[in-house]
Amino acid sequence: MEQRIQWRQRLIHLVEAQIIQRLIIALILLNALTLGLETSERAMDMAGIWLKTLDRLILSVFVIELLTKLLAYGLRFWRNPWNIFDFFVVGIALVPGTGPFSVLRVLRLLRLVSMVPKLRFIVEALFRAIPGIASIMGLLILVFYVFAIIANGLFRESHPEWFGTLGASMYTLFQIMTLESWSMGISRPVMEEHPWAWAFFVPFILVATFTVLNLFIAIIVDAMQRIHDQQAVEEKKIVTSAVQEENASLHAEIALLNEQTQALQQRLARMQALLEKRD
Repeated sequence: MEQRIQWRQRLIHLVEAQIIQRLIIALILLNALTLGLETSERAMDMAGIWLKTLDRLILSVFVIELLTKLLAYGLRFWRNPWNIFDFFVVGIALVPGTGPFSVLRVLRLLRLVSMVPKLRFIVEALFRAIPGIASIMGLLILVFYVFAIIANGLFRESHPEWFGTLGASMYTLFQIMTLESWSMGISRPVMEEHPWAWAFFVPFILVATFTVLNLFIAIIVDAMQRIHDQQAVEEKKIVTSAVQEENASLHAEIALLNEQTQALQQRLARMQALLEKRD
């Protein structure tokens, strides 16, 4: 049993070694280059076979790495969400597919997210922010719905191509929210027939673009800050635990030195007593 644990520990140290992690990152970047070259007809004509072979070799390394992790961690492998993510994106590449399904091979490049700590941090922050983002999305949909009904009632007759239906109004308002050609493309043509239309478009942009969308950023930044604080607390606990262990070790050594000192003093006292008797 102990040999088995030691064998797994060696595998864990091997697969989690920094040099192995850097090698995997380098292979992911190389794979990104080969997949990009496969989109070029000229590159495929010149080195298509080599690109395909290199792609299969890189995929084989990814499979071997995952199998090694499975052997090393056992059931603990599935407790880490990033391991499941890696298993999913590599597993998709192993599924034979033609036509549109063959492009799913590119998903393995997403492994770069799980390999780089900074990217992992951002993705974890996005997942933490999902409840807040969902609330903001609900607010944004409500704003769109209200303004779309108003726009449909105001501009339906003069501009049916933009505001003729509720769906068309919401799509037009989405374009306005992104600030894509909203002034010259939509607002000013509407204002030629309705000079007061600015009183509708300007408040909508202020609410939808400069207020609601900024709330998304605030939610994500808040989630990143909370994760950062949590990591700082965990690191502080680790440092505190290490310091406490070091202090305990020092106290034990000091106690041992005291015992040895007392033992030496007792021996010296006995030797001195013997010398006095001889004299």
